[in-house]
Amino acid sequence: MKKKIIFLLGLTTLSLFILSLSVAITINFLLLYYMDIDYLNITETVDLSKDQIILNYQVLLNYLNIPWINELNMPYFPSSASGLFHFFEVKKLFMLDYLIVIISGVGSFWFIKYLNRRQQSWKLLPYFLWGMFIPLTVLLALLVSFDTVFVLFHQVFFNNNAWLFNPATDPVILALPTEFFMHSFLLVFGLIEVSLVLSYLLVNKILQMNFSPINEFK
Repeated sequence: MKKKIIFLLGLTTLSLFILSLSVAITINFLLLYYMDIDYLNITETVDLSKDQIILNYQVLLNYLNIPWINELNMPYFPSSASGLFHFFEVKKLFMLDYLIVIISGVGSFWFIKYLNRRQQSWKLLPYFLWGMFIPLTVLLALLVSFDTVFVLFHQVFFNNNAWLFNPATDPVILALPTEFFMHSFLLVFGLIEVSLVLSYLLVNKILQMNFSPINEFK
């Protein structure tokens, strides 16, 4: 019973690590936004140069990413009290994600060592294999009805309507179109899928190199 609990906790920790790390990578993958500026014609929407838009985005990311930056002052975009409050809530989610990355990363490292010592790494193979279907399902949902997923996401993580920006008072929302967030969600779950596939192949390869047929341990 104790071993089953440890295994389930380990899988949960590993899942949290893969998810939170994928989110952290996406948050800081600046190239995605730089490409979307051109792809989504954001310069025409906000009537600013690409360099000016990038500067605002970097200021915003610095505020969201760096704990000791307490004020958000974007040079080309004024912000309402409601808008600033929403970004403050987003900042807290960023900090929570980074904390989860650290804690779950340490826990996952311990869990993998625990399995290796007991020659039970093969138990991860079904987890990686069946886990591949989850991000694929989410990716399909994102492509079919992203607006529904986007609204549901905000309803789950925010208990107010501050995320409903008014372009007249918070023009920054014009530089952050819904399509950009869709691309970000796709990247997150794409990274999760790649992580699961590569992890499955890696564990399988290690088992083969160690001359440990999977059926021998079942």
